[in-house]
Amino acid sequence: MCMVIFAPLFAIFAFATCGGYSGGLRLSVDCVNKTESNLSIDIAFAYPFRLHQVTFEVPTCEGKERQKLALVGDSSSSAEFFVTVAVFAFLYSLAATVVYIFFQNKYRENNRGPLIDFIVTVVFSFLWLVGSSAWAKGLSDVKVATDPKEVLLLMSACKQSSNKCMAVHSPVMSSLNTSVVFGFLNFILWAGNIWFVFKETGWHSSGQRYLSDPMEKHSSSYNQGGYNQDSYGSSGGYSQQASLGPSSDEFGQQPSGPTSFNNQI
Repeated sequence: MCMVIFAPLFAIFAFATCGGYSGGLRLSVDCVNKTESNLSIDIAFAYPFRLHQVTFEVPTCEGKERQKLALVGDSSSSAEFFVTVAVFAFLYSLAATVVYIFFQNKYRENNRGPLIDFIVTVVFSFLWLVGSSAWAKGLSDVKVATDPKEVLLLMSACKQSSNKCMAVHSPVMSSLNTSVVFGFLNFILWAGNIWFVFKETGWHSSGQRYLSDPMEKHSSSYNQGGYNQDSYGSSGGYSQQASLGPSSDEFGQQPSGPTSFNNQI
């Protein structure tokens, strides 16, 4: 039940916080010649974080010339993979919820539904682990590439001590940090659900049957052996008692010799 409730919700938070991100930073370059300065250089970036395609212009502090620069790095592969896993996990969890509620008989028919559900759950658990780990590394690269101190090092004007370069505004990464957290939460949720889905499969029931059959055979053979031993003991005792001493008829029979002698007298 927890899987049905939390899986779609966690997946939504994962791909919404990553796929819907847009941020930026602001820098200022104060040249010796104030007319050449630019105190508000805005650099915007967003998902899928192809930072090498984010370009901006900065003053060179050498006349009216402008220097065209670009951010460093490309984290689009890890970000897109993470969002793709989240979207497909959301769609599958919704479909599974509908099947659990409205098609429970079809789900258990021929054990095909639980087996498919088990395999898909294992696959998504692995994908969540890989995707979350890759995106965590990609996010670390994004933070380094968009760090204002690192961007200022790209500017030729900032290499001159007479010019003053500073960061006015740094990018806010809280939503991206949240996406990584929800990514690993999704992994824990799907991995924990593997056992509950496995119990619905025929593999679990056949394993229980395999363990219970030898125990039943052992108990039945034990009871059968005890019964034969009791019956053997009772029959043996009965035969032994019957064979001891003469019978009551033989013991009570009188000799016929004296009776015939008295009659003669």
